[in-house]
Amino acid sequence: MTTPAAAPLPYAEFDGHPATEDDLRAAAFFTYGHFTAMQVRDGRVRGLELHLERLDSGNRELFELPLDGGRVRELVRHALKGAGTADASVRVHGLRPPGAAATTVMVTVRGPARMNPAPVGLKSVPYARTAPHLKRPGDFGQTYYGDLARRAGFDDALLTLPDGEVTEGAITNIGFWDGTSVVWPQAPALLGITMALLEQELPGAGVRSVRRPVTKDGLAAYRSAFVTNSQGMAPVARIDDTAFAVDEELMKRLTAAYETAPWDRV
Repeated sequence: MTTPAAAPLPYAEFDGHPATEDDLRAAAFFTYGHFTAMQVRDGRVRGLELHLERLDSGNRELFELPLDGGRVRELVRHALKGAGTADASVRVHGLRPPGAAATTVMVTVRGPARMNPAPVGLKSVPYARTAPHLKRPGDFGQTYYGDLARRAGFDDALLTLPDGEVTEGAITNIGFWDGTSVVWPQAPALLGITMALLEQELPGAGVRSVRRPVTKDGLAAYRSAFVTNSQGMAPVARIDDTAFAVDEELMKRLTAAYETAPWDRV
């Protein structure tokens, strides 16, 4: 496997002004915080309200402060204008350096991205994120095990609990297909926005969606699997030594269901 080229540095704003050296220094040395990642097309985002709810909830839990959705939208619009684009990968970070009375909102803008739809291989690893319901930067374990998985010839890591229960991918959610239902692991994990939208839209597409425990020793019971994150979804070809059929029809149904979710203007 080849090492991917480094992504260009993002355009960044802090509370609505272009990043200064002091801003970047504070963000580099005080990483305690949370964020959400979204794909913006023509100034619109799928599941925007879910992103705003995630930011407000995370901010209240970490800093005991609300994070107003209207303010976040304004800051995202301002950053997109500053970057000179309406199509982008955007991250909104909530930070609170020591001594600060209010939350600093950092918005970064990169070029738009889409997950490679090619089938992926995952290597299971014994790791569970701290406070997995929170999306936050700087998780050493995810990067460490993801790199080990790629060195072993896989595309990424699959996180599992000590008893072998599956939780999530290193940077993805994972779903399984048993022939009648999409099965999401019940173990504690981050509820990704793409996963949340699929759970919301699949019943209307005639696809049952359930949550229940999934274990490494029970993987053979599933016909196929797939991963999702803010950049899209892809089928899973194997987990460790367990091979999965790439179900093109299922992937089409998942994509069609996801695309029924409306776009919201930032």
